[in-house]
Amino acid sequence: MIPTDQPHYFQCLGPLENPDPTDLINAETNRIPFKAENFSLDLWKDAFCSWPSPTKGWKDWFLRIGNSNEVQWGERKLDQCIRLSIADMERNESLLIAASYFWSDTLNAFVFGHGPASPSLADVLMLTGLDISTANNSHLFDNKPSSKVETRSIGGWSGYIQKYRKTGSVGEREHAIFLNMWLNKFVFCDRSAGPTSIYLSATERLANGGRFPLGRYLFGSVYHLLHQVAEKLLLGQPISNLGGPWWFINMWLSVHMHKRLEFNLFSQRFPTDITEDYELDDEESATRPPLNYGEAAIVLPGTGGNEDQVSRFFQTLYEGLTKDQRAWMPYEDTETRFPLTFHPFDNALNKDHDLMMAIITPRAIPVNFFGSGKTSNLTYEFYNPSALARQLAFGQLSIALCYADVVKPREIVTSGLEWIRIAQLPQNVDTSDIDLSAWILALFITQAYKQWWVEWKEHMFYRSAPTYRSMIDSKYKMSENTISLQPMPQFFYYFHSHRQFTLSILHRSTMHHRQSAGAEG
Repeated sequence: MIPTDQPHYFQCLGPLENPDPTDLINAETNRIPFKAENFSLDLWKDAFCSWPSPTKGWKDWFLRIGNSNEVQWGERKLDQCIRLSIADMERNESLLIAASYFWSDTLNAFVFGHGPASPSLADVLMLTGLDISTANNSHLFDNKPSSKVETRSIGGWSGYIQKYRKTGSVGEREHAIFLNMWLNKFVFCDRSAGPTSIYLSATERLANGGRFPLGRYLFGSVYHLLHQVAEKLLLGQPISNLGGPWWFINMWLSVHMHKRLEFNLFSQRFPTDITEDYELDDEESATRPPLNYGEAAIVLPGTGGNEDQVSRFFQTLYEGLTKDQRAWMPYEDTETRFPLTFHPFDNALNKDHDLMMAIITPRAIPVNFFGSGKTSNLTYEFYNPSALARQLAFGQLSIALCYADVVKPREIVTSGLEWIRIAQLPQNVDTSDIDLSAWILALFITQAYKQWWVEWKEHMFYRSAPTYRSMIDSKYKMSENTISLQPMPQFFYYFHSHRQFTLSILHRSTMHHRQSAGAEG
């Protein structure tokens, strides 16, 4: 956190970075997928095969297990996310496809026309309620469950439910087997799309009262899925069925764009806790108002994946959301209609130091740490909150990558000890003296960021959006008056004086406060 000399000492989220974007532009110019122009929807044919669809018997099993474990789920921060599994979530396929072409796996952020944006650990907390802040002193590497479950030739997930749902009191084993299905089918969405026991060792731990930051594991899976998709799009390869939490990306995009999509988050309806065969009276309803942002986002309407819709979403994201369409920090509820677990404009947040530090601290996030290391490519992703400062109610500086000179990204992890060393690597930023009590909450950009973004945007978005629309949609007719500008030279001259970036430059920056947040970027 870096203070400014403006009134009330607004805070920027650092570290400080040289405002010259040349190196980043040169590294990223051909790494953003839309630059490769591989827009055929045939590449997406099997991409969403592991989407979490309803399974007969699941809701009744959820009600049975929940009646006995509701308190424990709340204490372990599982309850909100488990409950999301009873909703029949619609996929906004066109938006998912269009957005994927903007993913930067260097920044781990979408580079939209209105500026970089990405899911953050705050979004994981708000949309799922999962634990993101518990110290992860142990690890899940190569752990084995205490008992086995049969997963083959049992009739898929419906057969799994029939085999393992019991009657009478709920035992720890049934609880663990239930949670194994939840993580497999509804959270991490394994590519097998059928029963496995990959998550059983972790769910035995949860059923036994153990805790670990499950939200970070989901978060790592989100980033890694987008990395894999970006790589395939750059090479023009079919996305295929990668599995992974597309559902969470869908929720985040819907919330990030809810103003543009004209979604009213507070008017949605979420399923009630009634059994699957319950017959409603005339005055009863199968739905109720949502209790949190996750319940509101998961029931938003979707769209199919057709060329026209994909091209329209692409143009919107390429040109950037207008000022009044942007929702950098979408969890604003002045009437407190939802119980808030995180809200940057709530002064009570400052008291939860561990939670806020988890949200703003750069870190390595584990990927594929469930099951056996012999069958999983255990690796990690980097969380760069400095790229998302406006989303976290801080001032936005030019973006710095905290691990750029420390360790390579996405290396294969071969042992638990190796992961511990990576997780404990010092970033090139000191977080030991952060004082949250001095934090005055405001979304703004600095002049240094504005200059940084203008340089990059002119280089990345020099072609017209209709040019790309015509590549995506064969029926789209581009106007004869459409003009595409020429790109800036790859290696451009940058005045030496701009390289000398110091706090004095930051202190002289023009601050754009919350009312004008992101107006230039």
